[in-house]
This record gives sequence, C-alpha cells and structure tokens, in this order.
Amino acid sequence: MVSLSHRCVFCHAISPLCLCCVKQKDQFDNLEKHTQWGIDVLEKFIKFVKERTEIELSYAKQLRNLSKKYQPKKNSKEEEEYRYTSARAFLATLNEMNDYAGQHEVISENMTSLITGELTRYVQELKQERKSHFHDGRKAQQHIETCWKQLEASKRRFERDCKEADRAQQYFEKMDADINVTKADVEKARQQAQLRHQMAEDSKAEYSSTLQKFNSEQHDHYYTHIPHIFQKIQEMEERRIVRIGESMKTFAEVDRQVIPIIGKCLDEITKAAESIDHKNDSQLVIEAFKSGFEPPGDVDFEDFTQPMKRTVSESSLSNSRADGKSEPKFGGKSKGKLWPFIKKNKLMSLLTSPHQPPPPPPASASPSAVPNGPQSPKQQKEPLSHRFNEFMTSKPKIHCFRSLKRGGAGPEDFSNLPPEQRRKKLQQKVDELNRDIQKEMDQRDALTKMKDVYIKNPQMGDAASVDHRLAELGQNIEKLRLEVQKFEAWLAEVEGRLSMRSEARRQSGLYEAQNTSAVNSCAQDRESPDGSYTEEQSQETEMKVPATDFDDEFDDEEPLPTIGTCKALYTFEGQNEGTISVAEGEMLYVIEEDKGDGWTRIRRNEDEEGYVPTSYVEVYLDKNAKDS
Repeated sequence: MVSLSHRCVFCHAISPLCLCCVKQKDQFDNLEKHTQWGIDVLEKFIKFVKERTEIELSYAKQLRNLSKKYQPKKNSKEEEEYRYTSARAFLATLNEMNDYAGQHEVISENMTSLITGELTRYVQELKQERKSHFHDGRKAQQHIETCWKQLEASKRRFERDCKEADRAQQYFEKMDADINVTKADVEKARQQAQLRHQMAEDSKAEYSSTLQKFNSEQHDHYYTHIPHIFQKIQEMEERRIVRIGESMKTFAEVDRQVIPIIGKCLDEITKAAESIDHKNDSQLVIEAFKSGFEPPGDVDFEDFTQPMKRTVSESSLSNSRADGKSEPKFGGKSKGKLWPFIKKNKLMSLLTSPHQPPPPPPASASPSAVPNGPQSPKQQKEPLSHRFNEFMTSKPKIHCFRSLKRGGAGPEDFSNLPPEQRRKKLQQKVDELNRDIQKEMDQRDALTKMKDVYIKNPQMGDAASVDHRLAELGQNIEKLRLEVQKFEAWLAEVEGRLSMRSEARRQSGLYEAQNTSAVNSCAQDRESPDGSYTEEQSQETEMKVPATDFDDEFDDEEPLPTIGTCKALYTFEGQNEGTISVAEGEMLYVIEEDKGDGWTRIRRNEDEEGYVPTSYVEVYLDKNAKDS
C-alpha cells in the first residue's frame, strides 16, 4: 500500500493523513453553516432596508396629507387671505413641504431599486452558487470514498487469493509426499495449486492497478478538486461581503443625493419667511376695509353761562324758507342712519325735529294757538354730553351694514357698500366681464376659422353647423358688453362722487381755516325728538361745501317698523323741514312716539313720513310696542 505524504492546503502540514483532511466532511459542514449565516445577514439587511423604505413612504404620505390639509380650498374665502405676504409665505412653506415629501419618496424608490431589488436578486444567485459548490464538494467526497472502497475490495480479494494459493500449494506438496496417493490425485492437486497461484497473481495485478488509480484520484481530490471548490466558496463569500458593504454605501449615498434638494426646500422656506412684509400687509388691510367716509367735524362749544334759548342761525332751514329758497323734502328712506353715513341735508333734518316746539291744539286759549305761530323759547334741553353719549350707545338701525355682516346677497350695483369698497367691487366686476368677453371672442374667432376651413374643405364638415353657435356667441358678447357699460357707468358715478368729495373736503378745509372764529360763534347745538345731536352750519358754509350725494347708496334700507296707529284730531300744515301735513280725521301709522319734546313721528305711505304735534293726534300703540 502506497503511503500518502502531502502538504495540506488548509493547515499546510506535511503528513500522510492530516487532521484537516481526515475531518474534511466536518469542514464542509462548518463552511455550509458559515455561508448560510452570510446569506441570513444579507436577508436581514434587505429586510432592514425594506422597513426603512416603508417608513420613508409613510412619512412622505403624512407630509403630503399635512400640506394638503392646510392648502386653501378653491373658491373659498381662504383664497382671498393669501394676498397677504404672511399667508403667501405659509403657502410657499406648504408647497415646499410637499416637495420635501417628494424627496423622501425618492429615497424610498432609490433604496427599493438599488438595494432591495438588487440584493434580492443577488441572494437568489448566491444561494444557487452556494448550492452548486457544496454539491461539487459532496460529489468529490463521494467519489474519493468510492475509490477507497474499490481499493479495499481489491486488497481483500488479493489477500484472499494469496491465502488460497498458499493453501493449494501446501496441499499439493502434501499429496506429492504421500506414497499412498495416486498419481492422478497428485496431478490434480498440482493443477489446483497452479490455478490458485495464477488467481493470486491476477488479484495482485488488479490490486496494484486499483491502488495506483486511488492514489491518483486521492492526489487530485486533495490537491485539485477540493482546493478548487474551497477557493470558489471563499470567492463567493468575499463577493457577498463586498456586496453588502457596497449596499451600505449606497444606503448612505441615496440619502446624500437628496440632501441638496432638501436643503433647497429649506432655503425656499427661509426665503418665503424673509419675504413677509408687515407694512405691505397692513396697507392691504387698510385698502380692503377703507370705507371712503369723511370723519365728522368738530363739536362746537356750548356756553351754559347764558340763558338757554334756541337761536336761529343764518343757515337755518326756517330762514332758508323765509328767504324763498326751496329745499328738497326729507323722505323716509334714510331714517335710522348714523351721522357718518348720511348726506348733510338729510343729517340735519334727521337729527332735528322742527325748530320750534309743537303748536298747541287750535282749541287752546294760548296766544300762540294759531298753528305754526310764535312759540315759547323756554323749553329746556339736556346737556350735549348726555345727548351725544345716548346717541353713540343707542343701537344703530343701519340695515345695510347688518345685511353685509350676515353675508346676504346685496344689490347688483353694490350700493350697500361704502364708496371705496363699492368702487373696488365694481372695478372687479368690470374686469371679470371683460375677461368673459375675451373668452367669448376667442371662441367666436376659433369657430370662424373652423367655418372657413369647412367652406374650403366641405368633406371635413358642414359650415352651416357652426352658424347657430356663432349667433349665440354674438348675442352673449353683446349682452356682456351691455353689462360692462352698465357697471362702467356705476363705476364712473362712484369715482366722480369720490373726486367731488375730495374736492369738497379740500375747499371746506380752506374755507374753515379762514372762518374758524365766525363759524364757531354762529354754530348752536340742536336736539331732535330721539335725542340725537347735530349742529347747524352757517349759511356761508352751506354755500361753500357742495352737497355731494356720495352716500346715496345707503338710502335703500328698510323703513322703520310701525308701532301703532293714530287719528288726526285737527288739521296741521307742515311747513317746517321734517314735518308732514295731515287732515282732520285722517288715519296714519305711528313709527316713533313722543319722546318728551311734543312731537310724534308718523307715516302716511312708504314715501311720506314726518313729525306732527303730539297734541294734534290721538295715538293707539300696539300691545307689543307698549310692552317694549
């Protein structure tokens, strides 16, 4: 038997049979466990990356939902708020957060494609390669074991044949020495011994051949096949280690690639925050809520050191009548308005009852029994401060403002708005109508071109089929142009009034600067039946300041409700401003009862109302009015 003496490829020991080679099967088991552990590490990393991508997707989805939640809804009031720089900055922040969420989605997508997908495919290939290598190793082991078994079988057969040949030789020699044995038996024993010797020689030759073959196979096995298989396993394991390292680098690079874009998003958020202009926002608020009303004039000084009596100034309504100057009668539309929203002549008549105390009934024996005759000047009036406080704390009956607060549909010309707001609304309406006209004209031009194409190429369509639509568009354009003209007329009216008001304010300021002392000496306090306060201006002031109608849009408000009825006991000729004529026996509506000054406010119809002496009528108040 040839001894094996070689250098082990694992332990590099020189021995006939080293421990590593003897326990080769155990080494294969160890390598198999180790390579399986390496695959498990890869799969664990893949699972880690998958969970990271799910987190990134979930985070991105939550960011998008958050951004969408606070985005302004279309055609809502919130859209108007985004004209302010702070609101626009917030909107920009929401948009940038949306882009920020998109970068997290990019991270998830890149990790899925570059790491999870690639590693999953690599793991499958690795498993197949590992299986192939260990299959080759097992096959080589089985082959060497088979060769060893063949060698052992040949060896045993050679040993057996040698023993059989030795016994046959001994038997022949015994038979040849025995004289009692026949010559035929001796010959037979000799032939049998030769046959056994021949079989032993054949077994020896076979054993020698098998041994040489085994030694060759064993040398190839330990020096070629097994080292080659182990080398492949080693290379496979090194590739796995390199691959997982590269995947970890990719894991970091995917994040690093989006950092500049995320930084840009953060820079845009910072830029949006720096673009906030508090001055501009304040100016927008001022422009949005500017009413266009003028502030009230100064309150004149009341001199309580002189006896309180009513003095008639040169600009009083009664003197104006005495001089033959007719003034328009104050209608009932503007009742219940506060002084900043009423024209000057209406303010004067609303805040004052007739100049004089009411006349006594005709049956009175008083010297002033004649209606509208000379009146007693001894009527006392409350201090101005009390009247002014009562006026400011009383509930204003400005129905148009209440309707604005309720958000109800206003008139088409926006006359329920203050002048400046009305101008803005009208301008917006004009711009909107012009845009609609442009759209209709674009459609008409397109249809006209289509019709020309149909005329030149009848096979493409019927030219008459678009005539109806062209006619409709022409009608729509005409209607829209009429609407534009209507709104432009209203706009021009409002802008004219605003310019007149500005000019009047300039002239009034110039005049008042020259005549401050004269105006203050002539202005006297006035009180009306409802306790409101106003002051008479001089005749010169009336002439200097043109009576502008910039507040006409506030005239269309609801009339005061009736609180009862009354019957005229005597005929009364209402000659003063704010009074109304009644006939004896006439039934009228009461809209404001006597507040201690001797006058009752009544209404005949929607256009006729005014004050009459309380002693001239018999009042029947409703139950609800009495309870209130």
